Amino acid sequence: MGFSLKRPRTAAQFEETPSQLAHRLHLTKTFTTEVVPMRSLETARQSLRAGSSLSITCSPVKGIEETQRLTEEFLAQGFDPIPHFSSRLVRDRNHTRLLGNWCREAGVAKVLVVGGDGDPKGSYSAAAEFLSDFLGTDHGLEAIGVPAYPDHHAFIPDQQLHQALHQKQALLADAGVTGWCSTQMCFDAEVVEKWIRNERAAGLTLGIHLGLAGVVDKAKLISTGARIGLGQSLNYLRKNRSAIVKMMASTAYDPNDLLLPLSQANLELGVEKLHVFTFNQVAATEAWREVTLGSAPTDPPPAI
Repeated sequence: MGFSLKRPRTAAQFEETPSQLAHRLHLTKTFTTEVVPMRSLETARQSLRAGSSLSITCSPVKGIEETQRLTEEFLAQGFDPIPHFSSRLVRDRNHTRLLGNWCREAGVAKVLVVGGDGDPKGSYSAAAEFLSDFLGTDHGLEAIGVPAYPDHHAFIPDQQLHQALHQKQALLADAGVTGWCSTQMCFDAEVVEKWIRNERAAGLTLGIHLGLAGVVDKAKLISTGARIGLGQSLNYLRKNRSAIVKMMASTAYDPNDLLLPLSQANLELGVEKLHVFTFNQVAATEAWREVTLGSAPTDPPPAI
């Protein structure tokens, strides 16, 4: 399916300062692309930017082993892969130890530890349990990411999500490991900013990787929404037809519709990276990146 990109919104429309503009362009230039272990990934590979950061999800069907295999492939091709470790797919502490050893031996620098879907296949029912054991292995990692949910979760109460996030932050700090939190997709800038401000006020110090939908097919995005916890955002879209047109229509969607309203908050509150959900529709998202960077001033100030 083809995509056309509307003209990028300008900084002037949002009264974006030079520093905010520089930071937004830096985020756009350096974002992490999420890819999924599916047949469509073979086509998506052709559009990946050389050497880029890739977040490789963990399929409950194909298992962690497929994520490991893809990680090794992408490492060999010069990419910066970040495998997802789904805690519910880890069998036991010995499996945890083997995953740590694999990280060091394969030269993996970062992983994203998630809870995962479905019933536990082994010893771990929650990500914090696995993370606690994994941090005791000889993993050799530079940093570990954990998920965060500004727009609720389909099955987990907000207070439980908040407590789990801060528990993981404490585990990482105690182990002396740099961490970050990667947020779910959200289409409401006010919801995202409110969540970040509240979490910062409550003591969240982890760097934030803002979850952002790439330029993807509307039907695929909506069909995936319930599984990854998009409740309020999808309700917001249903109640606001103009938002559907602007943010979901395949012929007009521009991720800057979320980034520009968040430009000040992203700079002020420590959003250090974008985590872009592509559902393996990489080409259209890369086209958006090129258009956005190509329309920027020739010499923007350096990112802060």
